[in-house]
Amino acid sequence: MIFTAGDLRHLVIRETLHYLDDWSMAAENLLMGTAAHESGLGGWHEGQRVGLYHITPTMHRAVWDKYLIHHPQLASDIRGIAGQHSFLRDPHGELVTNLKYATAIAWMIYRRAEQSLPNPANISALGAYWHRHFRSRVDGSVRDFVTSYQLLIRDETLAAA
Repeated sequence: MIFTAGDLRHLVIRETLHYLDDWSMAAENLLMGTAAHESGLGGWHEGQRVGLYHITPTMHRAVWDKYLIHHPQLASDIRGIAGQHSFLRDPHGELVTNLKYATAIAWMIYRRAEQSLPNPANISALGAYWHRHFRSRVDGSVRDFVTSYQLLIRDETLAAA
């Protein structure tokens, strides 16, 4: 891992959510848990799933074609995070090389559900939310999400204390 869970939380996820004017502790914890479960905070490519959040090209296109098309200002803000030339050459590559862009797209996958987020301290409820709205692993379960969160994020928090 080239960064700590704390770095990811503070420098990538929190900054991205604030940039999108959509920060909440629940959103932050949900994205932390998603990154922990999907990639172990660093597995960048697994078949068609790429980047920190293991977003598939199909999921990526659906965010743009079915959600952001109806939210032009938000689309413009997110496009502003992407690399000017690299996005045009390889938009899915941005999911691997640009952590803030990948975070924004992961958040849009959740945001398009238009449902209230669970209590930020209830990791099982966050896992259930992930399972309903994001899950890219066919075999992933709420229990798997909670275990990944506890191993990769809670321990990091304790180590930093």
